[in-house]
Amino acid sequence: MTVPSLPFCILMDAVGMASYMFPGIGETFDVVWAPISGFIFMKSFGGMTGKIGGLIAMVEEAAPFIDVIPTFTIGHFYVKHQMRKNKK
Repeated sequence: MTVPSLPFCILMDAVGMASYMFPGIGETFDVVWAPISGFIFMKSFGGMTGKIGGLIAMVEEAAPFIDVIPTFTIGHFYVKHQMRKNKK
């Protein structure tokens, strides 16, 4: 299980939320960004977390009005928590 850096995760979430800054083209951007986001999540996190998280990231970006959920950042803290839990 790999853990992408927190700044990387925040940047990826910011890219996903950027569509709100451009009224009219936002939804088109989301349709294009959704599969890219899912793929980046899957490759960044790897394993089952990457696969499930990638699917969640793709659905979250494609669905209207829920782009504000910071999927990458939540994934970062989830993996960090799992790694700490497994060390005990």
